[in-house]
Amino acid sequence: MKIAVDAMGGDRGPEIVTKAAIEAAKSDPSNLTVVVVGDAPRIEAVLRKSRGKFSNIEVVHASETVGMSEPPASAIRKKKDSSIAVTLRLLKEGAVDGMVSPGNTGAVVAGSLVTLGRLHGVSRPAIATFYPTAKGWVVVLDIGANSVCTPKNLLQFGIMGSVFAQYHLDLKNPRVGLLNIGEERSKGTDIVKEAYGMLESGNVNFVGNVEGRDVFSGAADVVVCDGFVGNILLKFAESIVAFTSYVLREEIKKKVIAKLGALLMKGAFFSFRSRLDYAEYGGAPLLGVNGVVIIAHGKSSVRAIRNAIFMARRFVTFGVNRHIEEHFIETAGKVA
Repeated sequence: MKIAVDAMGGDRGPEIVTKAAIEAAKSDPSNLTVVVVGDAPRIEAVLRKSRGKFSNIEVVHASETVGMSEPPASAIRKKKDSSIAVTLRLLKEGAVDGMVSPGNTGAVVAGSLVTLGRLHGVSRPAIATFYPTAKGWVVVLDIGANSVCTPKNLLQFGIMGSVFAQYHLDLKNPRVGLLNIGEERSKGTDIVKEAYGMLESGNVNFVGNVEGRDVFSGAADVVVCDGFVGNILLKFAESIVAFTSYVLREEIKKKVIAKLGALLMKGAFFSFRSRLDYAEYGGAPLLGVNGVVIIAHGKSSVRAIRNAIFMARRFVTFGVNRHIEEHFIETAGKVA
C-alpha cells in the first residue's frame, strides 16, 4: 500500500513530515510505502541525516507551496505544481492509495473536489474528527468544510459518519445524534428541525438531538452539525486541553503538598493529556470525496503525522469509501 504525504503545506516545514514518514515506513517495511511530496532537496537531506536506507520511502518533487493564508480556490487554480496539487494528482492517477496533508484545509478540500470529485450520491464532503468520551470515542462532522448546510447535507453527514465509525471504530450500529440547543425535536433552526425528520427516517441509528454537554458524555457515537458550528466546537475543545493543563500547573506550583501529589499522579496526568491530544489519531478524514484524504493539523508533530498516515492506511484497508457508496446506493430514495 502507498500513502502520499504533503511535506510542504504545514506550519513546521518538510523536516517534521519527513521524520514522520520515516517512522511510519519503519513500522511496516513490507506492506507500507510512504511517498513524500515537496521540495525534494530538503526532503532528501532529512533522509540522509537519518542514516537509514528506506526502500519503502519515495520522494516526489513539487516546486510550489500553498500558504496557510492563501485563498484556497485561486491557490489550487494557479499553483499546479504545489505539493497539495501534486499529491492529489498522484491519488487521482492511482499512483498512491491515500494521502495526508497538514496544509491549507480550504485548499485541500477545494483541490479534492476538483481533482477527485465526489463519491456517488454525495452532495457535499464533510471533515470528521474524533473526541474522547466517557464511553469511548465520538465522531463529529462537519468541522469546517461547509459553513452553511441544507437538511439533506446533514442527513448525508450522518450516513457517512455512521459508516466511518462502523469501520474505523469497530462499532456495529453507531448511534447518530444531531447537535442542537435542546433534546426536543421542536428545538433549533428550520434546517435542523427538517434534518431531524430526515435522519429519523433515514437508514441510520438516529438517537435524536444531542446538546453540547452530551458530546463528551458518550450519548452518541456520531454527532452531526454544520461546519460553522463544528469548527467552533473543534477550536473550543482544543483550547480546553491547553487551559486545563495551564490551571493544573499553576495550582500545583502554589503548594509543596500539591507538587508531591503531582509526582504521584504523573502517570494519570500523562494519560489525561494523551486522551485529549489530537496527535493520538493524527488527522481528520475528508468524507465524501472519491479518494482517501486525511487532513492533519498545520502544527502537527511527528507523532501526529505518523498517526495520520496510519489512519489513511486503515481507511484504505477497510474500504470505507466503497462502503459509503454502497450505503448511498442502497438508500438512494431516502437521500435524493
